Amino acid sequence: MFRLAKALAAWGTPAFESTLKSELEQVAAEQLPLQQGLSGTSHVTGSQHSVMFIGATGKDDVIRAKVGVFYGGALIGCSCADDPTPVEEQPEYCTLQLDIDRKTAETRAVLLSE
Repeated sequence: MFRLAKALAAWGTPAFESTLKSELEQVAAEQLPLQQGLSGTSHVTGSQHSVMFIGATGKDDVIRAKVGVFYGGALIGCSCADDPTPVEEQPEYCTLQLDIDRKTAETRAVLLSE
């Protein structure tokens, strides 16, 4: 879990979408379920991910947001000394559901199968 305090503070304002996007792009890739979202590669690379806002609704104690995440992945070879496979970053995409607690800003990210 991680906190999206700025996004929580912006909830209900026109700035929510851009604030959520900006703040989520600062979250370390290791804190997001990006590895589980890989479709054409085997490992998430360390490059910066970018976020596309899809939508959000207010539910009881949480703000539920849906976002698309663009990030890099690489197909890693056998790690042999003579392995000719180049490590080239390939584009990856997944959709996440974010549940932001309205009191603490603690956020849970879940991979959606879309």
